[in-house]
Order: sequence, then structure tokens, then C-alpha cells
Amino acid sequence: MGALRRGHRGRRHLNAEVNIINLVDVVLVLLIVFMVTAPMLQGGVEVNLPKAIARPMNSQDALTITVTKDGMIVLEEARVSYDEFAATFPIVVSRKTPTGVFVRGDAGAAYGDVIRVLAVVRESGIQNAGLVVEPAGPR
Repeated sequence: MGALRRGHRGRRHLNAEVNIINLVDVVLVLLIVFMVTAPMLQGGVEVNLPKAIARPMNSQDALTITVTKDGMIVLEEARVSYDEFAATFPIVVSRKTPTGVFVRGDAGAAYGDVIRVLAVVRESGIQNAGLVVEPAGPR
């Protein structure tokens, strides 16, 4: 609130300065409150994840399969349908004997299409299959 002060001739002048110290105090208290409560606001399901040391697969001996958003599958640079892939993949595996498989699923691809490809990979005897993703950027 403005204070009254006397001028050099006895007149009263209103002191219209803003006292910013009180504003800074309130802002700092709010900052501390938000810093204390923010970690408690994390949502989601709490699970205990297993601990493991993951190392990248050797890409020299691995096959790469791509699932496009229109449902087509790219195997050894050839676009094939799911039925052709299911018939061809076991032959490719017996010929190349890969150590693993990288499955690249387009972000717009149906989840079921990627799972069906993984099922064919597992049925062919390959247990080392991984999904290829882009690294996440900073949030």
C-alpha cells in the first residue's frame, strides 16, 4: 500500500512504488510446494521390473524384417504379403541361419501385423528377436 510522505514544501505525495519483496516470497513458497508435490503426482501402474544388462545384437548375422503401415512385409528387400512371408521365412532361415531378427514396424502399422510377424519368427525357431525403435528425444 502506498505511503504518504511530505515533500520539500510540506505537501503530501503518494508513494506509488510496488513492494516486490512480498511477491518474491510468495513465488518462492509456491516453487517449493510444487517441487515437493511433483514427484508424488506420477501416475501409472507400479510394477517391479527385472534387472538385466542389455547388449545390442550383432547386426551382421541378423535378418531385418520391416512391417509397413499398409500391412506389407519387406524381407530381404522384397515386398511380400503376410501369407508369402509365412511361407518364405522358414526357407530363408534354413538357408542363412541368422543369430537374430530385427523387426522394424512402422509407427502407423497395425499392432496385430507386427505380432503376427513375430509369431512366424518364433515358429521358425528363432528366439532372439527384437523390435527396432527410434531413440526418444528429450521431453
